[in-house]
Amino acid sequence: MRVLGLDFGSKTVGVAVSDELMMTAQGLEIIRRQSPNKLRQSLARIEQIIEEYHVERIVLGYPKNMNNTEGERCEKTKEFKEMLERRTGLTVVLWDERLTTVAADRLMMETGVRRENRKQYVDEIAAVFILQGYLDSLAFQK
Repeated sequence: MRVLGLDFGSKTVGVAVSDELMMTAQGLEIIRRQSPNKLRQSLARIEQIIEEYHVERIVLGYPKNMNNTEGERCEKTKEFKEMLERRTGLTVVLWDERLTTVAADRLMMETGVRRENRKQYVDEIAAVFILQGYLDSLAFQK
């Protein structure tokens, strides 16, 4: 079984996928869109990835505030979750994504990625952190 990890942003969706043993997450791509409300092409691409990798579950980053409150981004994420469930028929798990973007940015700094190049990778790496956190929690439950 494979799991898809998504970092849903206002103009991008970072995408990661697990290996078949559900032990590791690998970054796939960043889906970009022109407008925050133009989701049709993003959803279509996600469906292609689901089919290509035989994905059986989706983990969607849930952007809670640091004080554990839910803001406007959480509402948009819940709406996206409902769209994903309707279109794919798969279970979509919301996963706390606090600090994943910070961790992704820090990783790129430590590995020498230039500041001007980080933006093009940060969402994909954040999706990897979201999915890996979920996979690690499953392993810990065993």
